[in-house]
Amino acid sequence: MNLVPINSESVPLGQPLPFALRSANGALLAQKGFVVSDAKALNDITGMGIQLCVDVDEAGDSYRAYVGRLQQMLMAETSLGELASVKMSAPAPAPAPARNREERGPLDWSELQLRVTQVLRAPKAVDFRERLQALHEDLARRCEQAPDATLLALIFLSAQETRMYSGTHAMLVSCVCMVVAREMLRWSPAQVRRLGAAGLTMNIAMTELQDQLAQQTQPLTARQIAAVEDHAARSAAMLAELGVTDAVWLDAVRHHHHRKPGPFAEKTEGEQMARLIQRADVFGARISPRASRWPMPVTAAMKASYYDEENKVDEAGAALVKGLGVYPPGAFVRLASEEVGVVLRRGISATTPRVAIVTNRLGMPTGEFIPRDTSQPQWKITGVVAHKDVRVKIALDRLLPLV
Repeated sequence: MNLVPINSESVPLGQPLPFALRSANGALLAQKGFVVSDAKALNDITGMGIQLCVDVDEAGDSYRAYVGRLQQMLMAETSLGELASVKMSAPAPAPAPARNREERGPLDWSELQLRVTQVLRAPKAVDFRERLQALHEDLARRCEQAPDATLLALIFLSAQETRMYSGTHAMLVSCVCMVVAREMLRWSPAQVRRLGAAGLTMNIAMTELQDQLAQQTQPLTARQIAAVEDHAARSAAMLAELGVTDAVWLDAVRHHHHRKPGPFAEKTEGEQMARLIQRADVFGARISPRASRWPMPVTAAMKASYYDEENKVDEAGAALVKGLGVYPPGAFVRLASEEVGVVLRRGISATTPRVAIVTNRLGMPTGEFIPRDTSQPQWKITGVVAHKDVRVKIALDRLLPLV
């Protein structure tokens, strides 16, 4: 790291930063691309007496162009006022390689919630297989290209969704499984895709009932209990009737509620997928609200997934916790600074994610999201904050560009 002090006047306001802002000890204050809206927002970042710095190795062309411009102005005997007005700016960006672009553009998560709800509620439709495949392709592509943003969107939405609970939950389980299987278990692309399809369709026989139960305050009736208890077998049977011939996919759906602990080595491929789906299902169900109860804190949901029915570490659950982190994207956390933030993306370790501050130490909204590196002692995570306790209205589309 090659840190160089800069004057706060050189920071461009109201536009994406062309460089990361750091403190004198290298702590990240604002990531590249973050928009510092005005002088007050810049003051919130710097705090009292913090020296702004730029890592020349990170800033690259932006810093070199800035220094070159200053040198030219000095040689021309430019006034001090004009020198102070010079700001660092980004060089013209080169086109991104095609493989790093989303060819069909970013997903509209609200629209996707509606699409998946409609598809899963009408499995008898003539075009069901085509619509399901299109949904699965959109999710799988997003999990491959932007896993943190995908997890952020789905965990964030799951913590507040009751109207379209079943569809949102199915997407969350599917994507969590695909990310964990790819990154932690190193399963093949074909296995990952098959797993994602099974997670997306695991509850297809009770989609409407799930949505109803999410908003129901009365105890379940005997008929509802029976429908819940046999939904896994009915879902597998329904998929077979709809033309799904993949035996592993059907096996994973059929067994996704079996409570059978033990190592993967003792399970068939379908049972391994079922176990990972079951662990993700436990996590997703506990972080989601119901009309009759508040959602469980994310750390408690993680713990429920981590330990099996015999209170031993579960292989699939351990992979899930390691893959998502103790504080996954979309969770709200409190820092040592007494600030509250939302987790944007996973960090180097399971307990040090990247966070965007939403309320300051006084509990007041920050207006602009302020990035924090929780690996730094002053911004260490001290606990989780329930979604209901965050008294700030946050738009998902404002968070996603920060990931």
